[in-house]
Amino acid sequence: METERKQDVSAARSVAFDLLRAVLTKNTPLDDAIAVHDGLNKLPRRDRGFARSIVGVALRRLGQIDALIDSFIEKPLPRKTSTVRDILHLAVGELMFLDVAPHAAVDSAVTLVESRGHPKFKGLVNAVLRRTAKEGRERLADLPVELNYQPWMIESWQTSYGVDIAHAIAESSLTAPTLDISVKADPDLWAEKLEAVLLPTGSLRREFDGAITGLPGFEEGAWWVQDAAAALPAKLLGDIEGKRVFDLCAAPGGKTLQLAAMGANVLAVDRSPKRLKRLERNLDRLGLRAGIAAADVTEWKPPYQPDAILLDPPCTATGTIRRHPDILHAKGIGDLAKLTNLQFRLLAKAAEMLQPGGRLVYCTCSMQAEEGEVQVARALKELPLERDPVTAAELGGLGDLITPDGDVRTGPHLCKELGGFDGFFIARFRKR
Repeated sequence: METERKQDVSAARSVAFDLLRAVLTKNTPLDDAIAVHDGLNKLPRRDRGFARSIVGVALRRLGQIDALIDSFIEKPLPRKTSTVRDILHLAVGELMFLDVAPHAAVDSAVTLVESRGHPKFKGLVNAVLRRTAKEGRERLADLPVELNYQPWMIESWQTSYGVDIAHAIAESSLTAPTLDISVKADPDLWAEKLEAVLLPTGSLRREFDGAITGLPGFEEGAWWVQDAAAALPAKLLGDIEGKRVFDLCAAPGGKTLQLAAMGANVLAVDRSPKRLKRLERNLDRLGLRAGIAAADVTEWKPPYQPDAILLDPPCTATGTIRRHPDILHAKGIGDLAKLTNLQFRLLAKAAEMLQPGGRLVYCTCSMQAEEGEVQVARALKELPLERDPVTAAELGGLGDLITPDGDVRTGPHLCKELGGFDGFFIARFRKR
């Protein structure tokens, strides 16, 4: 993090700046940047939420924000002044998308520019932001949301879903997420205690205010945080009580917790010992049990053939942009090619280790058909698997989430009356 001089600087905005720089200049995942920033937890609760909101908006809307900045600057900023531009990113985001009072956003940005070692740009920052406050909304109306995405993402969605649906995905992916919760038992009771809505799929949903550990039931291990779409794959394995189930690529472990709570004998496999430690802590907090193996699934030799397998392989995660806006900047078209290759290798390995007649659920938190429908089509041709179609009843009656082939496709643009879902693709197979 850059050293700050002693100035009257907004602490929340200073933290937001550090987080934004970590993501954009070091390619650090936002959650990791938040976890290691000492100053964030020292802020009052309200300021912590404000800092996260500022950086979240800047990351989600960076393309539109950049276009606005460029429209108000006659000469491009020198390359060495990326610090100044990132301060503008935050302040323009405040003005355009958070309705912060102009004087607060402008004055704080000017002070921050000086404190970060660029006092000669105070006048430029002041002028750009004052023009943004006066003219920005009118100009913003002509800037499409697609500017915030890498072209390969939009092109893939347009090819797979058509222009209109691609636009709906892009627009809805920029909204702030809700807090979704999975409970071990008594969802109606916990919906009342947590002031949450019980979704048709069984998950609880409430507003996210940044406070999780202080909510009722957390310390006693009654529930865990898990997007409602991420909770579907485990449920689609059906009645697994007493059965042996592999959770492959398991960390951080939300699905392992589900499988254990459903009474399965779970073996969670992941190549990251660090991420598995987090899973172990959650198992302890919730009073659940599961076996854990730190291994690369592509090279792992399983101790037995399981009754069922849940495979959630690494993917571009473009379905989780609402929760992880850094994905807009972290993933490239080259990542997609590498990941799709890995996904099929993992799918083939899972099919090999599963016992005949066993169930396999494959899922990715991606809106890219290359990581979903295309993989399934190839698997049905090349692997000893047959599709096991999902029914609307298994999704609480949400038939709109089922594709014509019987797979599941969720997204932030679907079921808007419920608040949408993360974008997941889920397919279920039986081994021949």
